[in-house]
Amino acid sequence: MLLLAGTCVTLLPVQSAQAATTSKAKTKSTSVRKAKPAPRSPRKVAARAAAREVAVVPPKPSFGQMYGLHDTEDPLDLKSSVALVLDQDTNEVLFSKNPQAVLPIASITKLMTALLVVEAKQDLDEKITITDDDKDTEKFTSSRLAVGTTLTRGELLHLALMSSENRAAHALGRNYPGGLETFVAAMNTKAQLLGMADTHYVEPTGLSSRNQSSARDLAVLVKMAHQFPLIRELSTSPEYTVALGRRQVRFGTTNGLVKKADWDIGLQKTGFINEAGQCLVMQAQMAGRKLIMVFLDSAGKYSRIGDAERVRKWLMGASSPITGPATAVTALPATAATAAAVAATPSVK
Repeated sequence: MLLLAGTCVTLLPVQSAQAATTSKAKTKSTSVRKAKPAPRSPRKVAARAAAREVAVVPPKPSFGQMYGLHDTEDPLDLKSSVALVLDQDTNEVLFSKNPQAVLPIASITKLMTALLVVEAKQDLDEKITITDDDKDTEKFTSSRLAVGTTLTRGELLHLALMSSENRAAHALGRNYPGGLETFVAAMNTKAQLLGMADTHYVEPTGLSSRNQSSARDLAVLVKMAHQFPLIRELSTSPEYTVALGRRQVRFGTTNGLVKKADWDIGLQKTGFINEAGQCLVMQAQMAGRKLIMVFLDSAGKYSRIGDAERVRKWLMGASSPITGPATAVTALPATAATAAAVAATPSVK
């Protein structure tokens, strides 16, 4: 306290004054009520809840699943409901699983398409243009071959066999002498001539589930197609680049086994539609023997490759019928109902 000219003045410390000010501010702030958030719209809440829910749509079953073929037990535990392995030269059956079942074959169809084109000796250098007629109206799949694309017949054949290009295969059939209808008729005639009694075609791509066959018939087709060097070469090509307008576009094989050094594949073709499952046919050499392999209705994206690897491991092992004393293996239906389903498998002939 100071006494200045008769006036009494009290000086408060600076910190005390600031604390007093802060205390008043806090008291004032605590007296203000916080505003409540606006209520959410019931519609928005419901919409957000619905968006968080993931719709689970079960995959469409294959014909093999509907027929109960996957109940068939086999010693190799294959994911394919149908399988056949035989010696190309002697026709000796080394492995068999539901070989008589008639199922959709998807793009394995393109092997017959290629066979007819090559046998007809059509000009491989002739230019063919993709049109609206070549669009997939069955499954509405996409294609990198846009309408208006022009390639040679040889290029289309390469893409159909190696990359399973649907528009390429359709264009090949459409440009067969007599047109597409004549081509499909020729496909069925060729199947009959080869003794493929379980086989029927309605179009050249395999997109239709009405293209159907059995493992036994497809082994006959593989054996016949293997006689043509061009089909062997194009089907086992790992990749191919074509000019689409101003761009160079690379296409790759649908079968990664052709790139593996431990496989000696002379011919191959893959296929897939929901009704057919994952399919694969091959001609390959193992232990000095030429073998034909057929896998149909395999469950799983890579399961057909896994099945081929399982068969190869078995054939190259100590218990193999081609390297050891073991005998051929035939898978047995798990139940009488499965056996009946196999016997009653319908054909579209």
